[in-house]
Amino acid sequence: MLFTEKYRPKKFDDIKGQKVIVERIRAMVEHKNLNNLLFAGPAGVGKTSLILVASRELYGDNWQENTLELNASDERGIDIIRNKVKDFARTKSFNDTPKLCILDEADSLTREAQQALRRTMETYSNTCRFCLLANYSSKIIDPIQSRCTVFRFKPLEREDIKAIISNVSKNEKLKIDEKALNALIEVGEGDIRKIENIIQSCAVINSSITEDLIYDLVSRAKPKDIIEVLNIAINGDFVRARERLLEVMLRQGLSGLDVIKQIHKEIWNLDIEDKEKIKLIDKCGEIEFRIVEGSDEFLQLETLLANFVKK
Repeated sequence: MLFTEKYRPKKFDDIKGQKVIVERIRAMVEHKNLNNLLFAGPAGVGKTSLILVASRELYGDNWQENTLELNASDERGIDIIRNKVKDFARTKSFNDTPKLCILDEADSLTREAQQALRRTMETYSNTCRFCLLANYSSKIIDPIQSRCTVFRFKPLEREDIKAIISNVSKNEKLKIDEKALNALIEVGEGDIRKIENIIQSCAVINSSITEDLIYDLVSRAKPKDIIEVLNIAINGDFVRARERLLEVMLRQGLSGLDVIKQIHKEIWNLDIEDKEKIKLIDKCGEIEFRIVEGSDEFLQLETLLANFVKK
């Protein structure tokens, strides 16, 4: 079983982070008065877990019969709203509590489908509640947003992530040292689903998880390697910086975009004036645009290094 499913929270108290949101949803469930909801925020921060916990608490053993969960990225056309969602919403639940329709990745719904959903939400408000989960709330049309209570999720705090990793490592009998823990937090970027997938992949290889194993698995350069490349360039040795960057890219199998994103992060850790950092950040944006548009990756990265040399 995937760690992401095995360690999915089953109760409100199991959910880490998002304390204010959890308490508000818990209060709605206790009063059996769940509103139409819009959960907006980055991936892997507990949006789906929270609404599934709420469904279990609300309906008890019959939660699956009273809950329809759809992933809108797979089924995002107007037909799915007119048929599947409408058929579910129009029938009453086994008790007086309205049923729950969960639309995951709702920001992938077409505008036509959202317009149809808006009408469905209005017509069947007595028999069904809707919960829309989205990474970008701006992609949800205003009429739907106005019909929902909006909750904005944020990336998990460092301490919450540590607690989750500690729980997984304890139950799975894994050894994760401090450097590996910091590496997991760094590459996970607040996305606990991503972190759990990395841990599971590492655990297949070795029960003792190290920093090197993590970076090899996710195909990312260590921050210290990127810092080394940038410092060599800042000190004026363009040829050596170019060779070192090429070595890092080939060893980790990195693409130009991967490198640009890591360079962008590490610029703020360089020992140079803030004005110079701003210029280099601006150049990173320009180089990334060129690569996305189809320019040669190595040529553009050499151009970026040249800007560090002549900063």
